Amino acid sequence: MGTTGLAGRLAEARSRALVGREPERAVLDRMLSGAADAPLVAYVHGPGGIGKSSLLRHAARQAELAGRRVVHVDARFLDADPRRLEEAAVPACAEPGTVLLLDTFERCQPLEPWLRDTFLLRLAEGALVVLASRIAPDAEWSLDPGWAPLFAELALSPLDVAQSDALLAARGVPADRRPAFVAFAGGSPLALSLAASVPLAAPDAPWEPTEDVLTTLVDRLVGDVPTAAHQRALEVVAQAYVTRESLVRAVLGEGETPAVFSWLRQQPYIETTPEGLHPHDAVRATLAADLRWRDPERYDEIRVRISVAALQAVRAATEDDALLRVAEWMFLCRPRNGPEHPYDWRAHPHLEDTPLRPADVPAVLRMAAETEGPASAAAVAHWVRRQPEGFRVYRPAGSATPAGFMATLQLTASLPEDRAADPVIAAVWDAVAAVAPLGPGEHLGIRRFAVEPGRHQRPSPMLDLISRRTIAKEMRTRGRAVAFTVFEDGDRWRDYLFEAGLREIAAVDVGGRRQYVFGRDWRRQTVEQWVEHRVQTVATPVATWPATPPSGAAEDHRRRAAFEKDVLEALRMWHTPRAFATSALLRSSLVPPGSADPAADLRAAITTALDALPVDPAGVKAHEVLTATYIAAPRTLKAAARRLGVPYGTYRRHLAAAKARLVEQLLAGS
Repeated sequence: MGTTGLAGRLAEARSRALVGREPERAVLDRMLSGAADAPLVAYVHGPGGIGKSSLLRHAARQAELAGRRVVHVDARFLDADPRRLEEAAVPACAEPGTVLLLDTFERCQPLEPWLRDTFLLRLAEGALVVLASRIAPDAEWSLDPGWAPLFAELALSPLDVAQSDALLAARGVPADRRPAFVAFAGGSPLALSLAASVPLAAPDAPWEPTEDVLTTLVDRLVGDVPTAAHQRALEVVAQAYVTRESLVRAVLGEGETPAVFSWLRQQPYIETTPEGLHPHDAVRATLAADLRWRDPERYDEIRVRISVAALQAVRAATEDDALLRVAEWMFLCRPRNGPEHPYDWRAHPHLEDTPLRPADVPAVLRMAAETEGPASAAAVAHWVRRQPEGFRVYRPAGSATPAGFMATLQLTASLPEDRAADPVIAAVWDAVAAVAPLGPGEHLGIRRFAVEPGRHQRPSPMLDLISRRTIAKEMRTRGRAVAFTVFEDGDRWRDYLFEAGLREIAAVDVGGRRQYVFGRDWRRQTVEQWVEHRVQTVATPVATWPATPPSGAAEDHRRRAAFEKDVLEALRMWHTPRAFATSALLRSSLVPPGSADPAADLRAAITTALDALPVDPAGVKAHEVLTATYIAAPRTLKAAARRLGVPYGTYRRHLAAAKARLVEQLLAGS
C-alpha cells in the first residue's frame, strides 16, 4: 500500500522521476540488501546537477523500506570541521545497520583522509556509507588492499537521449517539445527539470531558457568562480569545441593563463582529453546562453577571438591536421537552435582523405559519369590531366577502393582549351572578366567537383570532409583573389552558402544538367575579416561579389552605403506618415519625376520590391522577416522574433540578410 503522508508521497514522486542510473542503483540495492560481497562505502561523484542527490534519496528510500535507520548529513553546514561531522553522524556510530548519507562532500573534501582512515572505522556493525561529491575520490581508496573490496566508485555521466526523453515525459512535457529541451540540457537532469518547469511564452514559440533558469543553472552546475579571469576562461571553454592552453592565452594573455588553465582542468564539469578540454554539454549550453543574455557584446567578442585563433591554428597545422582545425572552427558556426545543420564537425574516422593515385582515375571517371553524366565526366578527365594535384579521393578506412572524390582548381588565366572542355570554367571566367578581373600575381580558386555516388551533394560525412578541405584551402592559400564552389543541388545549399558569404554567380548547363556556381571576391572581404564576421551573432552583410561592373568604385561604394541607410530609415518610418514623407528616397529614382504623390509612389516601390523577394526559400524568409518587423503592426525586434517563432539571435541574422536582399532588389529595379 502506498504511503499517504506528505513525506511518503514526496518520496514516491521522486522515485518515479528517477530515470536511468540502473547500474548505480543496483550497487546501492546490493549494499542495502546486505549481500556478503557488496561494498560498505559507495562514493557517488559527478558535476553539479548530474543527479547525485537524487541517487542519495533513492538510497534513503530503499534503506527505510528495508527497516534501516538513515542519517543524512549535508556537508555544506559542516565548515570542514571534523568535530561537526562526528556530531552529525553520531547515530551511525551507535546503531547497527545505520545508513549514513553524506551529501555535497566537496564542501569538506580536505576531510577525506581523516574520514577514510579514522572516522569510518568507528561506525557501528553493519553500517553503510554513501557519499556524494563533485570531486572524484582519492586514489587511496582503491590502492589500499583493505579498502579496495569494500569501496565502490560510482561516477555519474549525463543521461542519454532516451533517458532524457523519459525524464521529460515523467514531468509531463509534450513529446513535440522535448527535442529542444534535450538539445539544450546535454543530459543534465537538473537542466532538464528546470527547462520543463518553464511555461511557454506562446503555444508555437520556440523554447529558450529564461534568465531565472540560466541563473540557477550557472549557480548549480558551475558554482563559485574565483576571479574575472577564471570567468572569462569559462566563457572560452563554452564556445570552443576544444580548449587548449594556447587558446586561453590568446584571449587572456600570458600572465594568468597557466594558473587559470590548471584550474579549468580540475573542474568536475570539464573533461580532459588528449586534444584538450571539453565541458559537459549542459555546462557549455548554460554558460553560452547566460553570457549571450548578460552581455551580447562580450559574447561576440569571445567568439571573434576564438575564431581568429582558430584561423591561425589552421594555417600553422600540417596538411592533414588542418582538416581537424577547420572542423574546430566550424563548430563556432553551428546554429544555436532550429533545423539540423548541414555540416557535422565531428570526426569521421571511417573515411580517409587521400591524394589522387594513377590507379584511381578509371574509378573517378566512372563515378563522375554515373553521378553527373558524361559531359561532367569529360570535364573531370580534362582536369585530371591538367591539375591532378587538385584532386582528393575518399576511401573507406583500410580500403584502396575510391568511394568519392573532389577537385579544387587554381587558375591564373582563361585558356581556350579549359573553356572548351568545361562550360562551368568558361562561365566563371566570363563572370570574373565582367566584374572582378584578376590583378598581377592573383589567381582564382574553385571547388569544381564533389562527387559521392548514392548521396550526391547531400549532407554526409564525405561532404563534411570535402567542405573542410575546401575551407582549409581558402584559409591557407595566399594570392587568391576570388573563390567559387559548384553544386548541382543549388536549392539545398543556397541559403547555407549565402550565410557563409558566397553569392550565386551563374547557372550553367553541363550536358543537360544544371550546375550552380557560387562565389566571392576575397578583395572585398579578406579571409581574416571573414572569420571574424562569420561567427558574430549580428553582423552587417558584406557584398562579397560585385553587383555591377566597377566604375568609380569608391564613389559607387559611398552611394550604395547611403542608399542602404536611406532604405533602412524608410522602413523604420513606415508607420509614421509625417516622418516617412521626409525620406531621402523621395529624391531617388524609386520615385518617378513629377510624381503627384511621392510618398505613395515610394511605398509602392518598396512594396513591389518586397513582393518580388519570394523567388526561392531565402527570399521567402527575407519577405517574412521584413514584413513582420516593419510592414505589419509596429513591434519591437524581440516581439517580431517571437511572432516568427525563431530565437532572437537567429532572427537578427535573418533580418540582416533580408535587408541586404531588399537593397539589391531595389537597386535592380531602380
